[in-house]
This record gives sequence, C-alpha cells and structure tokens, in this order.
Amino acid sequence: MKRISALILTPLLILLLALPLTASAADLMIAQAANFMPAMKEIIPAFKKASGLEVQATYTSTGKLYAQIVNGAPFDLFLAADERRPQKLFNDGLTETPFVYAKGKVVLWSKDKKNIGNSWQETIKAGKLNKIAIANTETAPYGTAAMIALQHAKLWEQVKPELVYAQSIAQAFQFASTGAADAGFCAYSSMFTPTGKKGRFAVVKEAPPVIQAACILKSSEHKIAAIKFVEFLSGPEATAIKKKYGYD
Repeated sequence: MKRISALILTPLLILLLALPLTASAADLMIAQAANFMPAMKEIIPAFKKASGLEVQATYTSTGKLYAQIVNGAPFDLFLAADERRPQKLFNDGLTETPFVYAKGKVVLWSKDKKNIGNSWQETIKAGKLNKIAIANTETAPYGTAAMIALQHAKLWEQVKPELVYAQSIAQAFQFASTGAADAGFCAYSSMFTPTGKKGRFAVVKEAPPVIQAACILKSSEHKIAAIKFVEFLSGPEATAIKKKYGYD
C-alpha cells in the first residue's frame, strides 16, 4: 500500500504557485472533518487576508464527506479526521498524495463540572451519567477512537445503553453542551472554545491519537488555490492556530 507522506512541491507546482490567481480560482471548496471546525473558522479568514481568496467549507463526519467525494461532490480539498479515507481515495486514483495536517485526541466533557471525576474511567464507572454523546463509531474517526478506548477499558458493554449517537464529533459536543446528553466524548479542540472552557473534561488517554490527513482532489478546477491553501496550512500562522486548539 502506498503510504501517506509529507507534501512535496515539485518544480511544476512551484511554477504554478508563482502564477497570478485568476477569478476562476477564487472559490475554494473544502470538505472538512467537523472536529477541526473551531480552528478552521480562524484559519479561513487568515488565509483570505493573506491571499484574497474566498473559501467555503462543508463540515460533517469524515465518512460522510468521503461518500460525497466518491459520488462526485465538487470539492477541491479534503481535510479528514483520519488517514484511512484520504489514503483510499489516493489508492483509487482520485487525489494527489495525502499528507498529515493535524493530530487530535479524545476527551470526556460535561458542561456540569460535577459530572466529571478525576479520570474518564472513574466517571463512567460511577454510573451517574444517563446519556453520553459519542460520534458515529463507523463514520466519525473520533467516535471510533472513543469506542476503542471504552473497549480497551472493558467499559463498552456497560456504557452502550447510555450512548447517544451523533453524526459527527461536533454534534456530539453540541449534544453535551445543550443538555441533550449529560456528557460527551468530544474533540480536545472543543475545550478551547468559549463553551468548552465553561465545563470540565478528562483526557481519554486510552484512545488512539487521531491522525488527520488531507489531500487535493484530482478533479479540482482550482488546484492553484488548493495548493496555496495547503502551503498556508503548514505555515506559521495556521500552525499557531492549530496549537491554540490543542492540535499537535
């Protein structure tokens, strides 16, 4: 299997980057995994200020975005919450070489600070949470990571009756923050939002790190803009924003 590697700018791409952008390249459509939304909402305006380009992002679970891309959705860039789906698209000849743009982690969070104990396992074992939000374990990588941690801790069967399934990790956080659930397995990045800071969380150390890969679609009609965004994403300004939201 071909492996994900760092983005390498070939001489052709360097030449493309040197060309002036036309109006046709001004609209960039990004398929973005929902966990990265808080950071992305700061990165996009910063990119627009630096480049003058308008960017439109669609936020939902990685699995749903993958399905949309396979079915011909007109995205230029796919920023997933895993490595598997960008790699599969690449293996199927639909994208350029994938690259890692962020690494995230899972936490158990509640807006009611009394709901979270000294550790996430202690909190679950206490049995005081009637509803616990979790992202879809098949289509949302953060949901998969939370499930793996629960299985590793032998708590999966105990907690299954209390689980409330969300379409994405962003929706899981929404469920927990609005009271639709007592707590939720959420992205660490959400803890740096105004809402996240009001609650309490415990890091789910047993969950595997969520390695997030991205790729430019070969069908993109705005490759120059996509390349410029990718370059910006790895630059100092975007890197500072990613660190601000807890990404490695």
